Amino acid sequence: MHVVAFRHVPFEHLGLMAPALDQRGIACHYADMFDQAPGPRAWESAAALIFMGGPMSANDDLPFIRQELRLIERAVAHGKPVLGVCLGAQLIARALGARVYRNPVKEIGWAPVYWREAAHSDPLFQGLAAPEVLFHWHGETFDLPAGAAWLASSDACRHQAFRAATAYGLQFHLEVTPDMIRDWCAQDDNSGDVRELAAPIDPCANAARLAELAGLVFDRWANLVSNRGTA
Repeated sequence: MHVVAFRHVPFEHLGLMAPALDQRGIACHYADMFDQAPGPRAWESAAALIFMGGPMSANDDLPFIRQELRLIERAVAHGKPVLGVCLGAQLIARALGARVYRNPVKEIGWAPVYWREAAHSDPLFQGLAAPEVLFHWHGETFDLPAGAAWLASSDACRHQAFRAATAYGLQFHLEVTPDMIRDWCAQDDNSGDVRELAAPIDPCANAARLAELAGLVFDRWANLVSNRGTA
């Protein structure tokens, strides 16, 4: 069993998702869009699709963006699990007919996320009630697709997570490690954002708790993928 992860820049990778997939015996194959690599021809054979983050916009008129939007639409129509993080969540929202647009402010660094009522019975987030301080790095946001379950919000960004059919969109970065955060802050693609920060980001500020949450949520998602794949 394997999943395909669409990567838009080399430094935005699976991170803390990888151990959850490994523990469930699920291999991951990257489709690196920054190399103009085409999506896998036999995407139907993947148990699930993952769409990672990146500095571009889901609204950009780029060949790989158009390709990913078509893939997401087809995957959801076929009942395949799809998971999107940050840009990936925005791609899912747009593929399912919702609007993607600039957030009133850039949300970068550690900030609390609040779980909505629908999260209390959600397969990934059930049991989480108190706000959790998670990591963010985005300047755009999205409307919810029609019929989607609204799962989370933050003070700076109304739509932080949703579930629509077999797809999950997560605006926050639950996958990051301290080393990933340090790397992101040093990337040329992120230099403009870093210059705008009022204070440097502490990569370890809430890393231990975030790793616990990532283990819980991504294991639940991997279990969902595994169960669908063996059904």
